[in-house]
Amino acid sequence: MVRGRARSPKVGLFQAGSHRIADIPNCPVHHRLVNQSAQALKAAMRETGLSPYADAAHRGLVRALQVVVERSSQSVQLVVVTNSSESGPCLEMLDRLQRSLGSELHSLWWNGNPERTNSILGPHWSHICGPDAVEERIGGASVFFPPGAFGQSHLVLADRIVDAIHACVDDGARVAEFYAGVGAIGLGLLQRGHVVGFNEVSPAGLRGLEAGIARISSESSERARVVPGTAGSCTQLLADCDIAIVDPPRKGLDAELLSAICANPPPRLVYLSCDLEQLCRDTAALVSAGELRLDRLQPYALFPFTDHIETLAVFERN
Repeated sequence: MVRGRARSPKVGLFQAGSHRIADIPNCPVHHRLVNQSAQALKAAMRETGLSPYADAAHRGLVRALQVVVERSSQSVQLVVVTNSSESGPCLEMLDRLQRSLGSELHSLWWNGNPERTNSILGPHWSHICGPDAVEERIGGASVFFPPGAFGQSHLVLADRIVDAIHACVDDGARVAEFYAGVGAIGLGLLQRGHVVGFNEVSPAGLRGLEAGIARISSESSERARVVPGTAGSCTQLLADCDIAIVDPPRKGLDAELLSAICANPPPRLVYLSCDLEQLCRDTAALVSAGELRLDRLQPYALFPFTDHIETLAVFERN
């Protein structure tokens, strides 16, 4: 997030329970390119005189900086978020940012979010330079992350989670994946010969998923079925699957999807949760229905130096 004053902008993370910035000029936890990008943005703001955003007054221009490092190229995909519906006021700053990072810049995007909101990204986009998406190799497949799509921040450990999920999928099993995002889990299963039904609602996620399916062989891509929409409106994917994979947001499973799984569960349910309390609530519902049992759990510390974990739960049909 970007706050502070025009002559001394701060770029960092909100302190717990507040909108006060913990500045990150030389954070030892971040990749060096995250720190370098933050420093470059500060310099570009000072040189152009653009002011940081102020929450209470809803004034100032520069709100946030999204940084994604592509592992293979060691370059950064940047999104600069401003309190405006047009990119014109910050084009000079974006040009300075592009020149400052040089070959270490993967791509540069502007995003406009002029509303009073805690949402980081707004509805307005402009592609300044570079490729359309960061490309990663995950689970044996090329996976593409456009700037508005969700991606894990700890990719080394996320790779291990994907491998663990793949190990739960028996040879020849038909898979339904809900909350599939850009396909970081399911694309690798297509490569292994599985039939996979993908469900996703985010436009950016669907764009990344489309790019990933287009990259694999025609034989593999023919086994993919994409069903856009909310997970609760796409429960038909459960009808002919052997294994359902779900990776929901913090609110947990959509009520309609939870009811459909309880009523007619697949032989195996693989649930990756980013909120332990919600996983407990969903688990209580799934198990109390009498058709599923919780077989095993594995926690992953995707955010080092915090108490947050992701939990992989595997359910088997009784």
